[in-house]
Amino acid sequence: MRAWMLDGPGATLRLAEAAEPELRPDGVLLEVLAAHVPAYTDVVTQAGPRGGVPTPLVLGVGGIARVLAVGADVFGFAVGDVVAHVGLLGSDDVVAPEEFLTGWTGIGGRGVRTPTIAAMQDRWRDGTFAERVLVPADALVRLPGATGAPREALLGWFAIAAEALDRAGLEAGHEVAVLGATGQLGTAGVHLALARGASRVVAVGRNPAQLERLAAIDARVRPVPLADREPTTAAIGEVDVVLDALGPVPSADPTLAGLDAVRPGGAMVLVGGVRQDLAIPYGVLMRRRLRLVGSWMFRRETLLRVWRQAAAGVLDLSSPAVEVVGLDDPAGALDLAARTGGSGFVVLVPARAS
Repeated sequence: MRAWMLDGPGATLRLAEAAEPELRPDGVLLEVLAAHVPAYTDVVTQAGPRGGVPTPLVLGVGGIARVLAVGADVFGFAVGDVVAHVGLLGSDDVVAPEEFLTGWTGIGGRGVRTPTIAAMQDRWRDGTFAERVLVPADALVRLPGATGAPREALLGWFAIAAEALDRAGLEAGHEVAVLGATGQLGTAGVHLALARGASRVVAVGRNPAQLERLAAIDARVRPVPLADREPTTAAIGEVDVVLDALGPVPSADPTLAGLDAVRPGGAMVLVGGVRQDLAIPYGVLMRRRLRLVGSWMFRRETLLRVWRQAAAGVLDLSSPAVEVVGLDDPAGALDLAARTGGSGFVVLVPARAS
């Protein structure tokens, strides 16, 4: 089969003829229908903060697929089912669970590659930038009514934002600020907050054109250009929930600007890619009874709920722009993903002809 292969950190992602995955008793064989290519995919292939993936491997995290075959020890899935591959795989130990992203960089918990993580990565190494992939049933969600359309590949990205809003305790009527709203995760956060009945959504970001697009979605969206800490806080006003979906930034000030805007009893959830330490004001958190929580990836139940919202029309997956690419030109696809950024999403459809 054809696949995007990463031979080692810093190597160029290449189109390869890879061995067909062989069905195992504990696995499910999938035909990949569509997989989101995140804007930072090229960074994942390089050595550095996002490096350290076991190689060689077929790259790719999550996606939409059709079941081709089911192992003898797997129950609840049938040939022909359309499923979402969540990408996250956990160990069987409920006392001290460990988890990682298959076909990608990312280790949960303390972020340490333990012997357990290494063993799981070795057994379930390959990702979804391929025509077919073998995955464990624990990483799948059956999607009743799904067709495998490219936009359905955005479900995982939206589920990350949905999980974060769950952890923040978002309720209908709340006022929400999304930091990094012009990025892909922030864009998803704005859509989810609207779908859940937020009375006001402050979209804070650095891309004026994308801020305008977000403001055009709904009258409840208020665009705010990202500025220095105090002006940003003042522009946001007081809100019940802040979703920090910022990517790498030169300082922690944008995040702290969001924290300053949380009204007493509110919450801030960290789910982005900020690489800065935060100076947490102890007294402020205590007196205002604030909650500062972290969120990483999502539960399978969260993705299913997002799918049901989309299927019912409560969540509009047709709003974000989607560019579809095939397997033929991985370098071009990664460049397109990086250039597209928050203004849209790039989706790989392996069956697409060049």
